[in-house]
Amino acid sequence: MRTLVLLDAPSNLGLRPPAPGVVPGVYKLAGALREQGLLARLGAVEGGVVVPPRYDRGDWREGDGVFHAEALAAYTVTLADRIERHLRAGEFPVVLGGDCSIQLGAALAMRRLGRYGLAAIDGSADFRHPGNEAVNGPVGAAGGEELALSTGRGQADLSDLEGRGPYLRDEDVRLFGLRDGDPDLAELHAARISVATVGEIRRRGAGPVARAALDGLHPPDTAGFWVHLDADVLDPGVMPAVDSPDPGGLFPDELAELLAVLVGSPRCAGLNVTIYDPDLDPDGRAGALLADLVAGAFA
Repeated sequence: MRTLVLLDAPSNLGLRPPAPGVVPGVYKLAGALREQGLLARLGAVEGGVVVPPRYDRGDWREGDGVFHAEALAAYTVTLADRIERHLRAGEFPVVLGGDCSIQLGAALAMRRLGRYGLAAIDGSADFRHPGNEAVNGPVGAAGGEELALSTGRGQADLSDLEGRGPYLRDEDVRLFGLRDGDPDLAELHAARISVATVGEIRRRGAGPVARAALDGLHPPDTAGFWVHLDADVLDPGVMPAVDSPDPGGLFPDELAELLAVLVGSPRCAGLNVTIYDPDLDPDGRAGALLADLVAGAFA
């Protein structure tokens, strides 16, 4: 039996303000899922909180690169320190975000230990970088860029922390849940990054897709892998409480099957949960669903 450790990483540094003067509400994700009894339902050990720096973009302007870069770099190292400690102890961190930039902390922690992969369940690739701005627009929000940064694309103060970049190799990344018309698909295929779109998951079945993707994420190719879960992989009909709801997402039973296979692998090292925003979920139903899916993955 693995010892699960519930760790909060309530950073919103990687998202743009939802409106002028408004701070992104994803920093409340951890508290909202804990209110659903997640600690007890997981049977997890309390891991505490890695407190993020203050959200303040200052005088940042478009064209200045990633905003909050200095704060993000410092937070990534601090979060990696905590995750690395749990991994070395043989524990399984369940990290509650936060926006998707928290995945950099897990990627850096694993890179310190060796070669690991990533199974990202996400409605988008988060692959914006200076080389594809014509497709994705200018860089700025790390929450839409963390996969690019983790694979060595983008500014060095985030993609090469401690001189360890890239933290992930392209061939060790598995993506699940992108919409079928995602503009990044051509570049991802060219980079030989494995992608299973919503359509493919529907055609082949979530379980078979997940099991096939585990090839190459075990020794001797890698020492294991991390699971990154972005709530926007779900269809907005069931998960509207995200910053960029995009139609055509997965249904809860499909996500549950994916999670069960991936998290159930003995080589899965940890899981992070991101992007759910309680401010956009006044009746709490979306948060309750997300908590059920996370708890159910370990049942």
